[in-house]
Amino acid sequence: MVKNIEFHFDFGSPTAYLAFTQLKIIAERNKTKIEYFPILLGGVFKATGNNPPASVPAKGKYMMIDLQRFADKYGVPYERNPYFPVNTLTLMRGAVSYQDDGDFIKYTEVMFKNMWIEPKNLNDEDELKKVLIENNFDVDDFIRRTTDQNVKDKLISNTENAVKKGVFGAPTIFVGDQMFFGQDRMEFIEEYLNN
Repeated sequence: MVKNIEFHFDFGSPTAYLAFTQLKIIAERNKTKIEYFPILLGGVFKATGNNPPASVPAKGKYMMIDLQRFADKYGVPYERNPYFPVNTLTLMRGAVSYQDDGDFIKYTEVMFKNMWIEPKNLNDEDELKKVLIENNFDVDDFIRRTTDQNVKDKLISNTENAVKKGVFGAPTIFVGDQMFFGQDRMEFIEEYLNN
């Protein structure tokens, strides 16, 4: 039986960006699909009592080095976002809205690019509008989508369901009933897909 990959992510996580770059390759190589679950990482932290790695200064400093190591290992571009941390509520609502009606993968790639490849301050409304326009997204449509109550409710539901499944951070990947946390679990994910 072919197992799908469930990817629970938030654009504010640089490790989610790194995982995103590799999961596409793994899914293609193993002829499986990725099911995307946009979540709000802040909501996960609040529900689980977890904290961002940077809340521990030594861990945050180490993580900056480790992120570059993994970007180099994966052969993908990465640049620390000087505006980090970014409130991703609107960005994640956008992801939810484009899943059912729009170009979800394109939107996801654009947001990750502008967070972790060519970092921009996506908390700044004018900067976000500029990014959307440059990538052929209709700003008025985006605002309509991200203020829609159904979209808001879906992001809350995604986040709550993720917590119920055991998610405590992002990225979290499920293959069947097996959970894998972090961008550094790609080999384990691929091994499990082939069991």
